[in-house]
Amino acid sequence: MAEQTITVTVAYGSAKHSITLTGQDGNDITVKDLSDALTAATGVPAPSQKLIFKGKSLKDKEETLSSCGIKQGCKLMMIGKKNSPEEEAELKKLKDIEKSVEQTAKKLEKLDGELTGLKNGFLAKDLQVEALGKLDNRVKGAAEQFIRILEQIDSMSVPENFSDCRMKKKGLVKTVQDFLAQCDKIEALISDHLAKIQSKNLALAE
Repeated sequence: MAEQTITVTVAYGSAKHSITLTGQDGNDITVKDLSDALTAATGVPAPSQKLIFKGKSLKDKEETLSSCGIKQGCKLMMIGKKNSPEEEAELKKLKDIEKSVEQTAKKLEKLDGELTGLKNGFLAKDLQVEALGKLDNRVKGAAEQFIRILEQIDSMSVPENFSDCRMKKKGLVKTVQDFLAQCDKIEALISDHLAKIQSKNLALAE
């Protein structure tokens, strides 16, 4: 039996989501199937969703789309809040932390660029040692900021059911850890470059 596939457009807020559904094992596609796909697309949990088609609310989740008159290319609307106000408040905290991460990451990017400039000889050799020392201190400063951010994220206790928050928190931790690894890498490059300059200076002195 051929699988039934249907694509519908669902408007949610200012966004429009194109949802493609396939009936499994010849079964008709139900409102529940659409609802589950919308949870995946928008993050709005099924119990919080209100699906509207041609001004009528689709209340029966077990009803098939065809019996509701929903065909290929039909347009629907969904209303519903993503998370509870408590979870939204926690998400806001995480978004503020994310901003600090982005600001510190920009500083790190700038430092990386400066190091590349130094390695390409944009500065006289005798000034490089001092410049590298300052650069090293700034990289260490950025790393300290990232560690403080990690501690801040770590001190947030997110309830089990705040799935969006938990996902965002996990993602932020990984991002910060990646930036910390980048700090280590830049520090290693600085000391490597310093060693090269010093060995050249020694060779010249001899």
